[in-house]
Amino acid sequence: MTLADEINHDRLPPKARRIWSLVRKETRQIIRDPSSIAIGIVLPVILILLFGYGLSLDVTNVPVAVVLEDPSPAATELAASFQLSPYFDVHLMTSMPQAQRLMLTRKVDGVVRIRPDFGRRLSLGDAEVQILVHGVDANHARIIQGYAQGAVGQWAARRTAQGQEVLSGPAVVQNRLWFNEVNESRYFLVPGLIVLIMTLIGAFLTSLVVAREWERGTMEALFVTPVRPDEILLGKTIPYFALGMIGLTLCLLAAKFLFQVPFRGSVAVLAGVSMLYLLVALAIGLLISSAIKSQFVASQIALLVTFLPALMLSGFLFDLRSMPAVVRLITYALPARYYVTLLQTIFLAGDIWAIILPDAAILAAMGVVLMFLTRRVTQKRLA
Repeated sequence: MTLADEINHDRLPPKARRIWSLVRKETRQIIRDPSSIAIGIVLPVILILLFGYGLSLDVTNVPVAVVLEDPSPAATELAASFQLSPYFDVHLMTSMPQAQRLMLTRKVDGVVRIRPDFGRRLSLGDAEVQILVHGVDANHARIIQGYAQGAVGQWAARRTAQGQEVLSGPAVVQNRLWFNEVNESRYFLVPGLIVLIMTLIGAFLTSLVVAREWERGTMEALFVTPVRPDEILLGKTIPYFALGMIGLTLCLLAAKFLFQVPFRGSVAVLAGVSMLYLLVALAIGLLISSAIKSQFVASQIALLVTFLPALMLSGFLFDLRSMPAVVRLITYALPARYYVTLLQTIFLAGDIWAIILPDAAILAAMGVVLMFLTRRVTQKRLA
């Protein structure tokens, strides 16, 4: 600290001087501790690269067997629709038993059967295409069914435009996706990944700070100083809050420039709700750390009550409406649920205040309650 800094420090009120001293102490501890830098900065970069490039819910290059039992031009054109689709890796054949063997050995995930009487029945208006899908993975099977129906629909649309017979009459269905026009899973996975990273930085790191003081015996040294419980909490919160905002900035830059995720909301709103969630995560971590004196136990509890629920029960990977009613009720107590909704809305839809205001208010209320509980627990430890 320079002489000018010493003079300015002495002019501060006693409470501010104590908080500033604790902030400097904790900041130096973060800088000296390689694990804090690794979790706060290096790990977010690794996670966003790993999840952003490696995790995808899109289904492409699906191996399917197209059994062409009818050599008519209409049937051949339908088979070509599957061959030209970017979603399928087509194995064209004329034998249904051969296709069944490929399905049993899992060399193909689906079979599209164009029957021998396809052309004749098409002229009569009642032709059918049989689509068989390997159903071990139900979600994967539903996606393949949708892609197959889409390929048939494109074939029917072309024939309708040419004035020829189609499977479903003259009507053509037009599909359009709002907010994710290119149907890319990374558009909602990357905002959800930001939630995981903010949870990891906020809750996991701060779950260790007070427990570390107990293990190293430095908490007793704080007992004999004039510092108060709220000053200890502020001194430990501010450095990790700054570290969390650095992690958030890295994630936003990666989302925008690496993965080209559209951003339709305002930066101010995104920063505001992110600060709210980071404070909630910090409060959870400090509450755990203040109540548990072991770093190992505190870190395990933090993972169980924050990171794993944020991964599994926040809507990041799985639709909450498809979960059992009891599990859905539990998700209402998870801060990550609201932050995932906020980020996906701000990124993809914009500033939809009917969603932003209620969810932000819930996060703010959670932050106040958790900070109050943390203050009470810390007060008991200092008494």
